Amino acid sequence: MKIRDSRRRATLRLGSALAAVAVIAGSATTPSFAVPSSSPTTTPFSTPNTDGCPQKTRPPAPVDESEVPAPGEPTPTALPIPTPPVGGGRLGECGLVLPKGAPAVPQDISATAWQLADLDSGEVLAAKDPHGRYRPASTIKVLLATIALRTLDLNKVVIGTQDDANADGTRVGIGPGGRYTNRQLMQGLIMASGNDAAHAIATQLGGEAATVAKMNELAKALGALDTRAATPSGLDGPGMSTSAYDLSVLFREAMTIPLFAELIHTEQVDFPGYPANPKIEGDKDHPGFPIGNDNHLLYDYDGAIGGKTGFTDDARQTFVAAAERDGRRLVVTLLKADVRPLRPSDQAARLLDYGFALPRGTSVGKLPDPNRKQPKVGATLASPPPKEQESQPLADDDHGDNRTVWVVGGVILVLALLLGARRMNRRG
Repeated sequence: MKIRDSRRRATLRLGSALAAVAVIAGSATTPSFAVPSSSPTTTPFSTPNTDGCPQKTRPPAPVDESEVPAPGEPTPTALPIPTPPVGGGRLGECGLVLPKGAPAVPQDISATAWQLADLDSGEVLAAKDPHGRYRPASTIKVLLATIALRTLDLNKVVIGTQDDANADGTRVGIGPGGRYTNRQLMQGLIMASGNDAAHAIATQLGGEAATVAKMNELAKALGALDTRAATPSGLDGPGMSTSAYDLSVLFREAMTIPLFAELIHTEQVDFPGYPANPKIEGDKDHPGFPIGNDNHLLYDYDGAIGGKTGFTDDARQTFVAAAERDGRRLVVTLLKADVRPLRPSDQAARLLDYGFALPRGTSVGKLPDPNRKQPKVGATLASPPPKEQESQPLADDDHGDNRTVWVVGGVILVLALLLGARRMNRRG
């Protein structure tokens, strides 16, 4: 649903900005802007150097105990390193991977690893440490969404639980006793990155452990061999891993699902409320509320298709998004980025500009063929709905068709009755 009122758009951006500030404030790492720029102790920004392949086998060491295995559980071993590298030999390099004669990459990119690829052809245009292992944070919800959209009845009504509402991290606002269609849960998952929505979806897929197993099975089938989910939502857990290359693969697969393409392109929808909790004295009904897409690139970048954001203390800022220009669609991925010197969406915008400036056919590698053998995988990439459809609420299309049939049928019935009465009058 497109927002036509600029004030509402500004409100959404302000809300996203405040949420980002809150995340940063709660982080174990002091924000870079906490030190005045005029201070002589300010460290000049420099893009992280990965030439020595520091993340060839594992993500960076965690900053907290979120990845400590539960008592009795083993510590996951490192994922095998494929030989040759998936996507081509050059993608086994750990530093900048650029086509011959390419211009210098944009400055002020704090992402430790990134990749640019053609969403349709699968050609990798440029990258930095493409197969280095990093944590995905909420970008792994792209993988969860792919499974859920192909498995669940989107019109089924799910009752929210206290366990949903208690989910750690970012929540869209599910409440116990609330009634939500799976379509609305997908909106909360993809647009607002709700971990409560992820919990409600995973419950229907057999629980957290079963859902993680399905996610890892699909990642392996797609050729995303640097990826191992540990939680459905992207919260850090033992063995969690992905790469800039893999994130492109996962996003490209999700883009074969029309509803995924629609939801990442949707700016705002109304989300249901939930009833008063009888166990809480004086509690009242909680009304529904609008939710906005937390991807700044969608609002700020001309031709943006949409994408997914992520953040944890261990993963730092993560991002995957796509945009279209002159009939060409590119996907950009960022891993282990920071909000300095630019927020991730602005870094993504600079890299997209760089990619669109490269000649068509530029390639340093290739994403896996989407026709490779795996269950329920489509080869056709979807597109967001055209603008004239974006103002319509998400609904079951069959309802509109049914209304049309009833109206036409009613008109025919009335005409038939009038014609019959006229004939009877003539006979009389």
